[in-house]
Amino acid sequence: MSQKVRFGYHTSRRGALKMGAGLLGTAMVPLLPRGAHAAENYPAIGTYPAGTAGDTVFIGITVPRTGTYAVPGEDLLKGYQLAIDHLNSGDPLIRAISPLTTKGVLGKKVISGVADSAAKPNDAVQNGSRFISENKASVITGSVSSAEAVALNKLGDRERVIYLPGISGSNDTTGKDCARYSFRECFYGQTAAAAIAPVITKNLGKNKKVAYLTPDYTYGHTVHQSMEEYVKQAGWTTITNQVCPLGAPDYSSYLLNIANSGADVFVNINFGNDAVQSIKQAQQFGILAKQTLVVPYVTPFLARDVGPDLMAGVFAATDFWWTLQDRYPLAKQFVTAFQAKYGYRPEWGADTGYMQIAMWADAVERAKTFYPPEIIKAYEAGVTLQSTVGDVHFRPEDHQLVRPVIIMRGKKKAEMTSADDYYEVLEVVPGAGLMQKPDAFGCKLGSVT
Repeated sequence: MSQKVRFGYHTSRRGALKMGAGLLGTAMVPLLPRGAHAAENYPAIGTYPAGTAGDTVFIGITVPRTGTYAVPGEDLLKGYQLAIDHLNSGDPLIRAISPLTTKGVLGKKVISGVADSAAKPNDAVQNGSRFISENKASVITGSVSSAEAVALNKLGDRERVIYLPGISGSNDTTGKDCARYSFRECFYGQTAAAAIAPVITKNLGKNKKVAYLTPDYTYGHTVHQSMEEYVKQAGWTTITNQVCPLGAPDYSSYLLNIANSGADVFVNINFGNDAVQSIKQAQQFGILAKQTLVVPYVTPFLARDVGPDLMAGVFAATDFWWTLQDRYPLAKQFVTAFQAKYGYRPEWGADTGYMQIAMWADAVERAKTFYPPEIIKAYEAGVTLQSTVGDVHFRPEDHQLVRPVIIMRGKKKAEMTSADDYYEVLEVVPGAGLMQKPDAFGCKLGSVT
């Protein structure tokens, strides 16, 4: 597919031509820069100052819109879009997360472009590179595959442009592949395993035999390693680890081995459509009748797409679930605003997208400049922020957000109180106690300049 077809922007072509250099945005009254931005004497770096010389700032969004991760990719995109709308209007939700925000960021209107990565690292890098070179993007964001996130980490560092991962569950993203210019919001293999292991071992007992279905890339392998590490503390042992390719059309050979393994527990690490299809096929092989299903890193819309009959009683870890609106005021505001705009309650990808943009705005506002090294300092200050899951902060040593992990169990259809009431929240596990030491996975942040 050509780049021209794959790139989509929230504006007309006529408006883009007026702005020049590919800067794109919907027509509205320009927001005036404030403060001393115009008088800054910082040296040029990355796309600074060219990218913010006018009255707009550009965000490049690269997400899977086709392929096995397209469904969570679209949800993630909607979270980004809602956050940008809220920034430009000065919505109270954004201002609760970024208290210095009025309208826009430092008085500049936020505009964006969207490109399809198809969850392929090379495509993601091409998209990001094009946003940087043609649109002078001040920020690039997006990923559903951790392979995308790792590749974009390197691009952001090389080009000296802030990169904000979307969905990325690999330990490596803020571990051995961490980057000075990258900041991750979402939970990941280590924290997912540390949060869910005590719950499943308490509910299912000690000395269980486990079968894993693991996608063959950085996300799958690091989640598998973390799960093995934590469940072995209760005497759980691995009977088989079936490693499958991303986007496999058929899981028969892997599932046959799992069905015949004698395992008590089936841990499915697949994500996106791969998770949906492998669980449906596991039912056909009789696995779900004999083995308790555990999903340590749940994909958005999984319960909807496989149905409550298959997800009832399933243990899962997630980043956000909409019923948290009963616990957290900002979650309530987010769910209400998202549902009003898009007609459904948000999944955790949308929450990640929204929070990434809101927290970036906060860092820029506190830095009082778009100069990337100052923005990085603002992130690394570790300021406590309000979020949809309570107070959070970024850890300066590896740029990982310290945030809770939510453990859920699938409801039976008869227990559901609405069409999307698929899970009961069992625990909201605080993040600080789940995280490894900052250098445990080999993180060595590069220099700012």
